[in-house]
This record gives sequence, structure tokens and C-alpha cells, in this order.
Amino acid sequence: MRVLTGLQPSGALHVGNYFGSIRQMKRLQESSDLFIFIANYHALTSLKDGEALKENTLDAAINFLSLGIDPNKSTFWLQSDVKEVLELYWILSSFTPMGLLERAHSYKDKVAKGIGANHALFSYPVLMAADILLYDSQIVPVGKDQIQHVEITRDIAIKFNNEFGDILTIPEFKVDDEVATVPGIDGAKMSKSYGNTIDIFCTQKELKKRTGKIVTDSTPLEEPKEYENCNVFALAKLFLDENGQEELKHRYRSGGEGYGHFKMYLKELIWDYFEPARTKREYYLSHKDDVRDILNVGAKKAREIAIKKIEIIKEKVGIL
Repeated sequence: MRVLTGLQPSGALHVGNYFGSIRQMKRLQESSDLFIFIANYHALTSLKDGEALKENTLDAAINFLSLGIDPNKSTFWLQSDVKEVLELYWILSSFTPMGLLERAHSYKDKVAKGIGANHALFSYPVLMAADILLYDSQIVPVGKDQIQHVEITRDIAIKFNNEFGDILTIPEFKVDDEVATVPGIDGAKMSKSYGNTIDIFCTQKELKKRTGKIVTDSTPLEEPKEYENCNVFALAKLFLDENGQEELKHRYRSGGEGYGHFKMYLKELIWDYFEPARTKREYYLSHKDDVRDILNVGAKKAREIAIKKIEIIKEKVGIL
């Protein structure tokens, strides 16, 4: 079963990124033919600083490798290292009705948030379709806000296949219902756009500062506390097994500890959990040539598949 996912190089990773997607990728690479690419062409829709994009791209590769993406178990590459995706993007554009893109809510949402309207942003779903269809992807893990893009991919592929036969694999989206929304320090969904994140690779000082800002109620120190709606507990349980969660619940119910104690406990949980990743990240930061080599190997594997697929497609549409 071939599973494909793309990740934009959007800067520092936070706890929500890890539990919302990266942990699932680590599991998938153990049980499927996992393809993972860093979507640096997609990033051009929102980032126009060339040097920043280069830096973010390499940093993203380092971060994902540090957090457990294993190039020996998955195919891991840069989107821009497989040029055939842009060929397919243009070919698929010829089979994409304007109305299909005009109904895409992601474009409307981003423009409403102040991102400049341009063709790349408008046609983003077609490039995403090319990413998926070029590799005969069968499953595409997405959040609920990305389901429509996979549905657009399916519509484009079906339209193409109706014209030329069963050339393109029709993908299915996969939403992991077990992935809960990770709260930020203000209780809303953790997101860079909300400024409420806890970054994975921040310093201990910054981690203490961020966890210390988590919004809680005003229950006195000596009183028992509710854990069900507590943002600190909601974050802490992500790092704990069942026994650890029960022990923390007992501490909440017992009283005698303030939220400051629980925030400090959360800070230690986060720091200890990502200790191995920090160690690996230090290695990759000082061995960037190794990172580039890993990406090149992944691109070579991906391109072998892409070249065969694009040749079949070009033959069908009449491109010599």
C-alpha cells in the first residue's frame, strides 16, 4: 500500500505538528510504502524570500529526520528535485475545470487571511494532484481541512481516465480520527497563525516560559482541580501512557499542588521526550552534506517512478 504525504517547510515545528502528523508518519513507515516529500514548490505561495525558503527547506529536512523519519524505511525527498511533477501539473491543468478550483475553500480562506491572491495559490490543488498521481499513491493522510484537495485530485484523475483509460490511480484520503486537536497555550488549536505554539526545538528557558503561559483557571493551590478541561493536562497526556495519565489525574484530584507545579511537570515531560531528537538534530546540523545526500537518494528513488509514469501520460496526451 503506497502512502504519500507532503510537508511544507514552514519554519519551527511545534508539539501540535508532531502529534498531529509526524508521529503518524513514523507509524506508517513501519507498515506501508511511505513516500514523504518537502513541498518547497507549494511554499512559494506564501514565502517570497528566497534565502529564507532555502534555509527553511534544509531545516525542515533536518527536523523530520531528527524526529524519526527514517530514509531506510520511507522515500524522503525534496519536491523540487523531481521536475516531472511540474510537467504533470501542466498536463492536469488541461483537465481541471475552472469551477472545480473556484469551489476550493482553502484558496478563499487564505486570501481572507491576507495572503496575496495569485495563480499559484489558486492552482495549488492541481499541483497537489500532480504530487499524488505521479507516484500512483493509494492513500493520502490528511487533516479534515485537506479532504477537499484529495477529492479534487480524484475528480481530475477520473476526468483524465475517462479520456485515456485507467492510467492514473484514484487515491483515497485517510483521516486519523484518533488524532485529537492539540491545544495551544491559550486553549485554541495549536497553530503558528495563532501565536500559541510550544516549539519542539526551543531552549529550556523558552520552554519554561511557554509552558508557564498556558491558560488555566484560578482554583486555589490547596483545592482539588478539574483535569478534564485543563489545557496543561490535555498536553501532558500526549506524553504519558495510561498509568502515567492515571497518576496525573490523582494528583489533580488530591489538591495541594498549584497549576505552576503541573506546568513545570509538563515542561519536564516535553524536554525529556524530545531529548533523543535534539541529539540527532545536533548531529545533522553539523553534517548538512549527509542530509543533502539522504534527500538525493530519496529523489532518485522517487524520480525512477516519476519518469516511467510521466512517459506513459505524455504518450497518451500526445507530447513527443
